[in-house]
Amino acid sequence: MGILGLFTSSSEEEKRAAEIRKGTVAPTRAERQRCWESRDLYFACLDKHDIIDALKEDKKASKECNAESTKFEENCAEKWVTYFKQWRVQDIQKRRRLAELEAQGGIKLDVNTQFTEKK
Repeated sequence: MGILGLFTSSSEEEKRAAEIRKGTVAPTRAERQRCWESRDLYFACLDKHDIIDALKEDKKASKECNAESTKFEENCAEKWVTYFKQWRVQDIQKRRRLAELEAQGGIKLDVNTQFTEKK
């Protein structure tokens, strides 16, 4: 394999990573796991700096969590990055609303989504 083999392997990895970011190929299980791990580190940084919406507070998020954001964007498809950022905002809003309802005396109901009889 010589020295060229090392460069070829690296450029092939970079090419695959670029294809994953663009969404032209599906990530493997290991690649998805890497994405989720970098997402979790990024979200932990946002939490540490009290940033809820990284899309609206882009400048603050870039300043405080630049390294984590870079890894997140490197390891995940572009569409996934946007989706996860939007999902995070909605999840935080949902949790806050549920806490408000419980504080007002709301009763948590267990919901069954099965429409067939259990045997």
